[in-house]
Amino acid sequence: MTQTQIPANPYSWPHDSSLAPSTTALLIIDMQRDFLSTGGYLDSQGYSLERFHAIIPRLVSLLSTFRRAGFPIYHTREGHAPHLATVSSRERHRSGVNGAPIGTKGPLGRVLVRGQRGHDIISELTPLPLEAVIDKPGRGAFTHTELDLILRAKGIKNLVVCGVTADACVSSTVREASDRGYDCLVVEDGVESVNDELKAWSLESIRVEGGLFGVTADSRDLKEAVESWMTNGFRQ
Repeated sequence: MTQTQIPANPYSWPHDSSLAPSTTALLIIDMQRDFLSTGGYLDSQGYSLERFHAIIPRLVSLLSTFRRAGFPIYHTREGHAPHLATVSSRERHRSGVNGAPIGTKGPLGRVLVRGQRGHDIISELTPLPLEAVIDKPGRGAFTHTELDLILRAKGIKNLVVCGVTADACVSSTVREASDRGYDCLVVEDGVESVNDELKAWSLESIRVEGGLFGVTADSRDLKEAVESWMTNGFRQ
């Protein structure tokens, strides 16, 4: 079998050339209305949403490619149960400092609360019935969730990570994944932060020391590698 790798920084990925649906999954982080829609959590804090909207078409294209190739796909959502038992006093205080207290009523329902309109994934990236949705109470997708168990049950060891925000939930998830032995690729033009500096810092912090937490690559190179895998008849 021909081996496929993606040109990435600082090393070609996966490191062991194991790109295949049996080993590799797409993980889309928190593409929810609370982070991408007017009246949501980020918008309520005064952040511009335009930079976040720019990545949606790229993620739609990437998602379509991975679906056609038969790769496993997982979506995450950040939010809390209506009783807010998982929100610490510090987190209540922190979220209120910038004007969007978790659990308060907003235009999209209660902020970052499961079952509310703001908690839903945007329609452009709606998960298919067999695509698992991981609901997490914090930034990292592995903390207090079944994600690690789900991935290991399927033999997944490589993760393609995209979504929002690069400096918070994406970065936290990649660091958690690295500690658990996963080989991570973050899509450079498939993540975003509230400003350029935060995004640049987040990507660089992943790549330091020879890829301390993973590698980064452009979505076009990633799609070409997956399409090449399909073209050469490596569907499993």
